[in-house]
Amino acid sequence: MRPYSGIIIHHSACSSINGKGYDFLVTSDGDIISSFTPTDPHYIHLCLEGDFSHIESSGQTPQVQEQLFVIQRLILRLYEQFEFSSRQLYGHHLHCPGTYFPWDSLVISLQDGYH
Repeated sequence: MRPYSGIIIHHSACSSINGKGYDFLVTSDGDIISSFTPTDPHYIHLCLEGDFSHIESSGQTPQVQEQLFVIQRLILRLYEQFEFSSRQLYGHHLHCPGTYFPWDSLVISLQDGYH
């Protein structure tokens, strides 16, 4: 098993994604699609379908809430598998996963699980 330095979160509006720049895509329906090959030897890249550059995508819709629930569970599994700490979860850059990505709703506790 290869050691990774952490997890990077994207949204699908990110220009570097281009349909293939992620290891796991969480669709707007809450499905998880994994890539066939790792995209980066140092980080695991997670992508949420959508554009979190707009206030409308801030996490208040049931669709976004489902995506957050799914990505929380996925992140917890990756934490366990690769022994990550919560300090190893990053946004891609200033504008990705978007200014209105609901970081406050992405509540992950390694002791208690997601909630």
